[in-house]
Amino acid sequence: MQLTVREAASYLRVDEATVRRWILRRGLPVHRVNERLHLNAIELWEWATENGIAVSRTLLEQAQRQPEQVPPLSELLSAGGIHHDVSGRDKASVLREIVQRLPLPAEVDREFLATTLEAREAMGSTGIGDGIAIPHVRNPILLHVTAPFVTLCLLRDAVEFDAVDGRPVHALFTVVSANVPGHLRILGQLGFVLHDEELRRLLNHRSPGSEILSRVRAAEGRASGVFRSSQ
Repeated sequence: MQLTVREAASYLRVDEATVRRWILRRGLPVHRVNERLHLNAIELWEWATENGIAVSRTLLEQAQRQPEQVPPLSELLSAGGIHHDVSGRDKASVLREIVQRLPLPAEVDREFLATTLEAREAMGSTGIGDGIAIPHVRNPILLHVTAPFVTLCLLRDAVEFDAVDGRPVHALFTVVSANVPGHLRILGQLGFVLHDEELRRLLNHRSPGSEILSRVRAAEGRASGVFRSSQ
């Protein structure tokens, strides 16, 4: 649920100038679309709660009735790209190679993002087993992107990633999203689709991107009822 600055001010019971000041000085999450500012209802609620600012309960109730929609994983992958023969000798260097391939706005500090991903890995590996990892920032609001995407990087050589099964990683799905609810839905889609044994085989063999996308779509067909009903 997206809000204009005027709508956000109404829910916060302040004037628009105050909202704009909070955006500039207090880190109120905002997204720019076609030169206009928009705020996400869930992000606004979380920010207000964390900062001790009163906010109308109606905002949360309306946001819960209009849960965040995210595209199918195949569309997210098409937007983020599938990259083969990605280099890197260890976890840190692989993450830096991945960050350079992400289709991010020019203003994003890629070095900061790489450091953030490393810090996330230090808290617990995102290696889920069978040579697959899902590196992602814990707080998607850091990036302020307007649309989510997933980038798949297939490594030239597998690297140790402290994965749950102890196996080195060769396929990394990097999740970038605009807000926490959408982020969690994307992770849910990935978790479901990656149970597909044929998809895992294609990833292990570093198969062409067209074959991987085709298999993701097939897995989505079986999962569509699950995710559409949840959204």
